[in-house]
Amino acid sequence: MVRFGWLCSHESYQPEMLVDQAVRAAEAGFDLVLGSDHFHPWVDDESAAGFVWTWLGAVAARTDLELATSVTCPLYHYHPGLIAQAAATVDRLSGGRFMLGVGTGENINEGPLGFEFGDYRERIGRMREALEIMRRLLAGEKLDFAGEWYTTDKARLYSPPVGKLPILMAAGGPQSATFAGRRADGLITSVKKPSDTIENVIDPFKQSSAEHGHAGTVLATRWTVFADDREQAWRALGTMRGLRAEGRLEAVDPMVLRERADGMDRDEILDKYTIVHDVAGLIDVYRELVTDVGADYVSIQVASTDPDRVLDIMKTEVLPELRKLDCA
Repeated sequence: MVRFGWLCSHESYQPEMLVDQAVRAAEAGFDLVLGSDHFHPWVDDESAAGFVWTWLGAVAARTDLELATSVTCPLYHYHPGLIAQAAATVDRLSGGRFMLGVGTGENINEGPLGFEFGDYRERIGRMREALEIMRRLLAGEKLDFAGEWYTTDKARLYSPPVGKLPILMAAGGPQSATFAGRRADGLITSVKKPSDTIENVIDPFKQSSAEHGHAGTVLATRWTVFADDREQAWRALGTMRGLRAEGRLEAVDPMVLRERADGMDRDEILDKYTIVHDVAGLIDVYRELVTDVGADYVSIQVASTDPDRVLDIMKTEVLPELRKLDCA
């Protein structure tokens, strides 16, 4: 049975607002709440960037939801041992309800703190070591590790997780998906065209996961904008518009991304998103993730000018319909 998650965007809302939003998501019937992890946001004029790990503790105390990061980067300003400690702590505070979602990151979270953001080859090499360190620490080992990128000396978690804590890795292509299947417990992938995602991401992941005896959990996500018209859609995307600006992987200053985004044609940015205007549109957007993709979790990510209204709609109309589709 598919479980449904709601993404709380830390680039868009202050953390105290997102605690309340997570409570609303629980009331709406979601099974999981996910938090993004950013040091800097995508623009500097209407944005936020709370510390997701503090927020997760607050949400653990306020709800009975499963919790996850979507995603955190354990490669530069975080040492993987520190992320293992943070994940284990959240797992204990939530009574074993935490999943650690990781990815290879963006420079906007690393460069501002003085870290040189490497190319893909470096980052996947770092991820290989990071996953090993985190997995071994979470399993209770006292760890001596001397890798190319990281070192530990008798490192151990003295507040370990309450049970096996799954690690899911974000991937958008076959190379990363195969890597995730080999070294992680699950996959996080953003779906645009389901057939492409299945062929290029999910199938390689599942094949690799099966070969290495891993759980093979799939969390599929899709960004959607809920708006009456394109003007309202632009306002809904205000905090995220820098995400589509040129050079977003290399940038360190949200001001630069905001300036670049505001210099672009609005339609060029809006056309990169799925914009829906009514309940039927929301159901249709996520229908394929339930019926075609074969995901264990479907993460619903909706930009809007009124998230409370969207959560009300999710509770009364969208989630009940999606659960019917899952049972059909």
